[in-house]
Amino acid sequence: MVAASSFEEVISLIKDRLDIVEVVSEYVPLKKSGANYWGLCPFHNDKKPSMSVSQSKGIYKCFSCGAGGDALNFLVKIQNREYKDVILELAEKFGIELPKKFSPNNEKKNEKKEMIKACKKAAEFYNLQLKTASDANKAMTALRKRDIDDEIIKAFTLGWAPNKYDSLYKELHKEFKDDILEHAGLILKSNNGGWIDRFRNRIIIPIKNENGECVAFGARAVDEGQNPKYLNSSDSMIYNKSRLLFGLNSAQEAIKELDGVVIMEGYFDVISAQAHGVKNAVASCGTALTPEHVKLISRYTKSRRIYLSFDTDNAGVNATKKGSSVIKETLSALGNVKQFDESHISSGDDNKYACEIRVVSPPQGKDPDEFIRTAGGEAFTEYIKNAPLLIDFLLNNTLKNRASAKTPQEKAELVAQIIDILKDVNNKIIQTEYVKMVASIINVDENALLKELSNIDRLSSRQEITPQVVTKSSQFEIKAQKNLLSVFLTSDSPLSYQKLNEMLPENIIQDETLIIVKNTIDKLAQTINNVRELIKGLYTEFIEDDNLTQILTDIVELSEAFKGLEQEEFECAVRENVTRLERLYQEQSSKELRQRYKQVNDDEIEALKMQMQLRDKIKLRTGDK
Repeated sequence: MVAASSFEEVISLIKDRLDIVEVVSEYVPLKKSGANYWGLCPFHNDKKPSMSVSQSKGIYKCFSCGAGGDALNFLVKIQNREYKDVILELAEKFGIELPKKFSPNNEKKNEKKEMIKACKKAAEFYNLQLKTASDANKAMTALRKRDIDDEIIKAFTLGWAPNKYDSLYKELHKEFKDDILEHAGLILKSNNGGWIDRFRNRIIIPIKNENGECVAFGARAVDEGQNPKYLNSSDSMIYNKSRLLFGLNSAQEAIKELDGVVIMEGYFDVISAQAHGVKNAVASCGTALTPEHVKLISRYTKSRRIYLSFDTDNAGVNATKKGSSVIKETLSALGNVKQFDESHISSGDDNKYACEIRVVSPPQGKDPDEFIRTAGGEAFTEYIKNAPLLIDFLLNNTLKNRASAKTPQEKAELVAQIIDILKDVNNKIIQTEYVKMVASIINVDENALLKELSNIDRLSSRQEITPQVVTKSSQFEIKAQKNLLSVFLTSDSPLSYQKLNEMLPENIIQDETLIIVKNTIDKLAQTINNVRELIKGLYTEFIEDDNLTQILTDIVELSEAFKGLEQEEFECAVRENVTRLERLYQEQSSKELRQRYKQVNDDEIEALKMQMQLRDKIKLRTGDK
């Protein structure tokens, strides 16, 4: 193990072991062209190789969507994970020992171990009770009705919590402290100050993390009128239901092999699916699908092929809509969702999409568990193979109600729902074909549908463009300011940091984000005098800010233009950028004064002041004395 004295040193040691070309190549096929490597950018719908990977600079840069950073940033972005999680994983992989203040607190670490151990013992206890408890027969009857045999019980360590107040507590308190059992969610304080079991008179379903460790439980009621139907463990130090998927520990390899994941609603859906051959099935644990769930499963399926298989009732359809929205929002930065099947495109081109969402919808009235038990796993697999893309599912589901749309108002409402679906189709040819199909089915004018879609497109385009409008001057300003910052990151600069700083007038960098970059350069330059280390330090400083990382990559790229210049040429280039910026700032200031002068109507003294300021500005600009 290599010991690190600070978290920054941990990151630095990790970066020393990461080769940008090797890292990116694991996710994107690269081809060398000139000094750099090129490939399709995985962060947008790239149709031609727009991403450059520079081994010498240790960075990647997409010249289409602007994504950029170093190897560590690429891993964080492509895996959709928190940067700290990636760093901790890499530190363990490379044998780097974290400094004590950043290592998990030993006391807490031991507490976590004890909690996991207690949960494992609890699962074993509940499993034994299913076979031996006097009241376990009703649990076994309920399981048999679901076609759950002894083999499935063993595979998922299913159990039974007896209808007694403290049977688990009596068993575990001999080995574990009360606070461990309480924090693990196994016991609760009673009204008289003692301890009682959290789960009683319920079928027990152990919940395991990715490593197969038992960290929580789902508990199913068996008696009629027993509420709630499901009682789940609360979040704890070892369990976060928003970040854990039931069945993922046993589904990981199948998801990778099949390059797809089936997301279901309930524990028994997944148990039935995996027991009958649908090995890539998972479910959320008593909560709706979250962005963390999506990021988690995207690590296992390269194409991000996601099948939503919820109940077929209205609640299930709504869950499908909400779940798909979460998926699209979470993965939107990676490109568009696949919207139509393309027979002429090979499977190897699926990377062009952010994800592929399909909906598995067995016959009405049957949830996945019931369908698999009655029709079998192979029949369900056929539904997966023929599952429609999300857009087709949503359209079909909406068009089911067409017969009830009889009045003009009802038909208009139906059309509005259809347009809300079709507006997201990016390919205009495909969108037009959908319009033709829908118009004939609901008997409305095709041109009217197209017109409504055009209105929506114009409105959304206006909303997208308006906030991003920038003047030509502002573009020049940003570019010139970036140029000035790039001279500090030029590997063979003939000028020292101090000399470069002296050449830049005060406040010449005015963009707020670029001021942050300049201040960080100033801070690091006090202890770093090597450009390569300076760049590495900057990426470390900005590791949590994707915008700053992207801007830093732009600046590193711009520094290439200053390489190989003689000192005189280098100084001349710096002065040219300074002069250009000063001229632009003066023009802006004069323009602002003119605008303010026009707004002054009644106050003559204020107007006179404006005139004098404007005259001075114009004199300064023209060089009059």
